Amino acid sequence: MSQSLGLRIWLLRFARQHMPNWLRPTARRVRAYLRSSSKPIAHPSVPETRASDATDAAYDAADAAYDPADAAYQGKLAAERATFDSQINVHELPEIFHYWSNKFLRPVLEQYGFSNPDQFFAKYLAEAAQATQSGSARFLSIGSGNCDSEVRIAVLLRQAGRTDFTIECLELSPPMLQRGREDALSQGVAQNLIFTAADFNRWRPSGQYDAVMANQSLHHVLALEHLFDAVKTALAPKGLFITSDMIGRNGHERWPEAKQIVEEFWQELPVSYRYNLQLQRQETQFQDWNCAQDGFEGIRAQDVLPELLKRFHCKLFIAFSNIIDPFIDRSFGHHFDANAAWDRDFVDRLHAYDEAALSQGTLTPTHLMAVMCHEPSVLQSPRNLLPERCVRRPQVR
Repeated sequence: MSQSLGLRIWLLRFARQHMPNWLRPTARRVRAYLRSSSKPIAHPSVPETRASDATDAAYDAADAAYDPADAAYQGKLAAERATFDSQINVHELPEIFHYWSNKFLRPVLEQYGFSNPDQFFAKYLAEAAQATQSGSARFLSIGSGNCDSEVRIAVLLRQAGRTDFTIECLELSPPMLQRGREDALSQGVAQNLIFTAADFNRWRPSGQYDAVMANQSLHHVLALEHLFDAVKTALAPKGLFITSDMIGRNGHERWPEAKQIVEEFWQELPVSYRYNLQLQRQETQFQDWNCAQDGFEGIRAQDVLPELLKRFHCKLFIAFSNIIDPFIDRSFGHHFDANAAWDRDFVDRLHAYDEAALSQGTLTPTHLMAVMCHEPSVLQSPRNLLPERCVRRPQVR
């Protein structure tokens, strides 16, 4: 057995000891294959941005652990494609969500110079572009979907007077990328967008980026360690990693301390409000649902924040919400009338409970908006919800 092959087997053994139980069968199959093979595994050529053999070995281990030939992995990929290939309005949310976000979230965001996620990304992409040494800024968007956010952000950047930039849209679904191309053409920003079909669980950077953005995509990533290492390698020395995402429990289930409170508020809902529009079922009692059973939705949501903090330093960190989520999301939120007094009062009370519990530390947030970089920076974080405080510790409750 070659020295290189032996190293890969050792890396897989080490990775298996530190990986979740559900990944271990895959690691066993890969390790057995390596032992039986006399040929080294071929990998794509090493991008110029990768710094060392150690980084290559880490990529190899990640590739093996998330084997594209694995039936379970392929099943999740197929489910993900089936969900999103034909989904036109990926980010469409109920009116009651917009009532809540405009009343409570928007004032927090405006303290930092933006009112919504599009403005958030545009503001910090522009900041990263100013620090570039190459003249034309190069950005990457991870899991861009239909690229509608990226198109709007490109329009905002151009309206602000910056035209020398490209946003590379990395997305698994070719139909979604095609919709992005058509949208970019119609909005006059086609020259600023690049469309790349790839699985971000196995993506390797081929160059350096002045900023990387991830808009509601990280909670779909199985190989978080691989992706975050790749981003760290690809990010320019003064580059920014900008994300808006979900960081609650895996599969978007409720942690026990939150589920108990949700169940109490649930009993106040009119019976007609308890019909799950997405799963098409009546829920007299609140039924927690693991969204990651079939696809990648929320597959490792609870690991997003801890893994980010291992690799990056935050310069802006805004965390929010918890028990309010199921009431204002797609499954039940469309039942609420954003103009009705009872509905608005109910949402106001949910928000007040969240704010008090997050402040006391009895609940941890399920959403974040963050700007991260390589080196320590002066941290801006409202309500003293510092990043380390927002990691939910399993032994806490």
